[in-house]
Amino acid sequence: MFVKIESLTESISKVSGTVIVIDVLRAFSTAVVAFEHGVEKIIMVEEVEQALDIQKNGLADISMGEVDGIKPDAFNFGNSPFELSNSQIQGSILVQSTRAGTTGVERASKAGASTIFAASLMNASATSDLVKSLKCDSVTIFAMGAWGTTRSDEDEQCALYIRNLLQGRKPDHQSVINLVRAGEEAQKYGDPSQPQYHPKDLDIALNIDSANFAIRIKETDGLLVAKPVKV
Repeated sequence: MFVKIESLTESISKVSGTVIVIDVLRAFSTAVVAFEHGVEKIIMVEEVEQALDIQKNGLADISMGEVDGIKPDAFNFGNSPFELSNSQIQGSILVQSTRAGTTGVERASKAGASTIFAASLMNASATSDLVKSLKCDSVTIFAMGAWGTTRSDEDEQCALYIRNLLQGRKPDHQSVINLVRAGEEAQKYGDPSQPQYHPKDLDIALNIDSANFAIRIKETDGLLVAKPVKV
């Protein structure tokens, strides 16, 4: 299998075939936690206004996401896996808007991707296993980075980790964790001047391969709908 790694929103122009969009801190770690806590599906959109319209029209029960790491005023939840892990969300339909992860999903769909997965370190192996089961000739991995504009250690490491898995190699978890914790983005978590970044968010996101499902996004009635899928 040929595996191509690209970085940032600007790299998503024209694509085809299978795509994996990565956002470790925090969009798709939060999405994993949502599904672990019984969410039925997540509608993924780029803009805050889109999410609010979807919720207003009764297509989603709960809105979650961020702008510059902070929960938009009208949203129910921010982009925190820790916050979501302590909430009663079972059976709900969520709509999610973030500057990197869900923006990447929407851009990949518009650019022509036929199959889209949302991945973090939490479901990296499950995503790799499902992609391998599709027996596709190639896959493109987009490491979305911070706000989709700056490459980040956690997303680049996750992309490399998944590529290794797809090509039959198994990297060491602790080595990946050490590299991410040493990175620039990780330093926000626990910084008292940035309380929107809870330190437990980082701990949760670095629980590598803890989830046994991939997150696949399909277009349904004009919406990009994410659901958990097991091999």
